[in-house]
Amino acid sequence: MASSALKLQTQSIIEKGESGMSGFLTTNVPKFTSAFSAIAIFFIVLGLLFTIAGRANGKKARPIALIIFLGPALVLLLAGVVIPGVRTILFSFMNPDSNGWVGLANYQWMLEDPNVKIIMINTILWILVVPLFTAALGLLLAVMLDRIKHESIPKSLLFMPMAISFVGASIIFKFVYEYNEPGDVQIGLLSAVVKFFGLTPSDWMLSKPLNTFLLMIIYVWTQMGFGMVILSAAIKGVPADIVEASALDGASGWRLFRNITFPMVKGTFIVVLATGVVGALKVFDIVRTMTGGNFSTNVLANEMYSQTFVQFDQGKGSALAVVLFALVAPILIYNIRSLRKERTH
Repeated sequence: MASSALKLQTQSIIEKGESGMSGFLTTNVPKFTSAFSAIAIFFIVLGLLFTIAGRANGKKARPIALIIFLGPALVLLLAGVVIPGVRTILFSFMNPDSNGWVGLANYQWMLEDPNVKIIMINTILWILVVPLFTAALGLLLAVMLDRIKHESIPKSLLFMPMAISFVGASIIFKFVYEYNEPGDVQIGLLSAVVKFFGLTPSDWMLSKPLNTFLLMIIYVWTQMGFGMVILSAAIKGVPADIVEASALDGASGWRLFRNITFPMVKGTFIVVLATGVVGALKVFDIVRTMTGGNFSTNVLANEMYSQTFVQFDQGKGSALAVVLFALVAPILIYNIRSLRKERTH
């Protein structure tokens, strides 16, 4: 009896597995077929276009080549940036369901809502603190490691956090900031260190405004390696004869750095700083993973996500997106101009 029951149970499991597999294949095979077909058609069309561009001769060769090579990029730019951007601006003047006009009501909400004021203050703090520390620590590390032997090893180790996503870094720091009630073992690194020195640890993610600065540390930890690599390359580009001439004139240490090294890498430092400002404005993953925007840690990008995909208010989410774009755009323009100036010089 037991043997027959076991056989029936095994047969039932096999049948369920087969039905589940057949259902999975029935549902997903057409999707995969459509996806691969679309990719194949794309590459076939692209190959034909490149073949036509390669065989074109005479006066029409250049216009045809420009259309073929720039056309796909312009189409993607239009479909992925321009049209969604225009739609977002239009939605910012509409109601939550995007089916009626409300004028400037969404922007008025941003000016009057006290939670949005806290969000803007936090965003400004991120803009002021994070880029400065990221660029400054990157410059410090670049200068310190510039002259040592086997500098690639410490540089690789310091750059490694850059390969970790913000979500992954946040999960790591969840263990660093972990807090247990007094009397329990403190498994969080920060709480354990504080307790070791005879102080009383607290629930770090509930401590305002300390929690916001603790979130900033995660960003700085992941991004300072990027600043170090960029600035290290700039320092390597400082002409050796200028450094040697300055050393012969008695400049060394801080004087050499202040009068020679830093002025030569100032443009790169500003670019790293501006890139950090853009990153700080767009920060989302860290706040969402660590606190969800609670405990007065919310920022502009996270609130935009919450309004659009949690509260389902397309109007307010779009208004926040427009403000975010308006803050980011001038910095990006400045970055592009700075890079062009460096290339011309």
